Amino acid sequence: MSVLDPTALLDKAARGERLDHAEITRLYDLPLGDVAAVAHGLRLLRADPDVVTYLIDRNINYTNVCNVGCNFCAFYRTDRQKDAYTLDYAQISHKIAELQAVGGTRILMQGGVNPKLPLEYYTGLLRHIKTHHGGIRIEAFSPEEILGFEKFFGMSADELLDVLIEAGLDGLPGAGGEILEDEVRAKAAPARIRTEDWFRIIDVAQRKGLYTISTMVIGFGETYAQRAAHLLKIRDQQDRALATHGNGFAGFAMWSLQTAHTRLAGKAPGATAVEYLQQLAVARIALDNQPNIQASWPAQGFKVAQAALYYGASDLGSTMLEENVVSAAGGHGRHTATERELVRIAHDAGFRPAQRNSFFQIIRYPDAREMLRPAVPVASD
Repeated sequence: MSVLDPTALLDKAARGERLDHAEITRLYDLPLGDVAAVAHGLRLLRADPDVVTYLIDRNINYTNVCNVGCNFCAFYRTDRQKDAYTLDYAQISHKIAELQAVGGTRILMQGGVNPKLPLEYYTGLLRHIKTHHGGIRIEAFSPEEILGFEKFFGMSADELLDVLIEAGLDGLPGAGGEILEDEVRAKAAPARIRTEDWFRIIDVAQRKGLYTISTMVIGFGETYAQRAAHLLKIRDQQDRALATHGNGFAGFAMWSLQTAHTRLAGKAPGATAVEYLQQLAVARIALDNQPNIQASWPAQGFKVAQAALYYGASDLGSTMLEENVVSAAGGHGRHTATERELVRIAHDAGFRPAQRNSFFQIIRYPDAREMLRPAVPVASD
């Protein structure tokens, strides 16, 4: 019997055996319920079966000035536009203080690729944050930004990351991954970082012990074979990083393309909730070396995120006290969540909610019943 036979393929996947490109691509043709059942079974084996985790953090976009100009981005501005901005240290510090007030532990700090900012802006910012907000992890500057820094400052990623780590950098976001197939990238954003550079910069970061996360965005019109190739490249990088550096991707996050306010509106299909859940299940099966798979509520909403907990996801991502990029592109309604809302999603799905840190280590188990207890109305005279 061929391993591409549906029954044989699903049995192989359920045993946790590694699938090749043809096998992963074949999964997209199988009944979603069958693929989801396998993905959920693997989730229960690879992560704590009783727990769903979440992070309390804030996205800080320190500048919206960018010279890349991706077709799918509605956030960026040129430096001549009236609403272009670069935050000063005091503004960023105020945002971090708000995060700390609600028990946050991390900032995800990214911006446009801004040719006007000197290296001293970034190193000074990192030192300022570490001085005034010592308990906050700084995961900042995507591979796209680091590539820009290489060009602006005449330094290699290796040299730049040494300087940034010395100033206080704790990790790199996984942004800029989208679909790591250059044919797709060239159509969606001709000036976007290419696959080779994305992995090159990620590898340097992992070698230096920095936190990284793998990502995926679907809905550019990519084929199933290209989606499978993206997953395999991430899996291969994880194998190499763990074997060579002892430090790989902490987790995997995937969301769907939002195009409403972008130049891709009407040109790229985006992805439905069903496609999102299918892709999540396939990712759980394919990424056998990444136990932590996130659900994306900002792109698909709370109900789909809750369903995702039975399609391979073991984590709800973060509260994102602030989010500007997905919302600018026209994402799914609200783009921030309270801890209570994420606790409810996990609790009502039958799991024990747990607050985690960036490395998916549990910080605390909130009392879900107490947190979700209806407020007692105060009697009036």
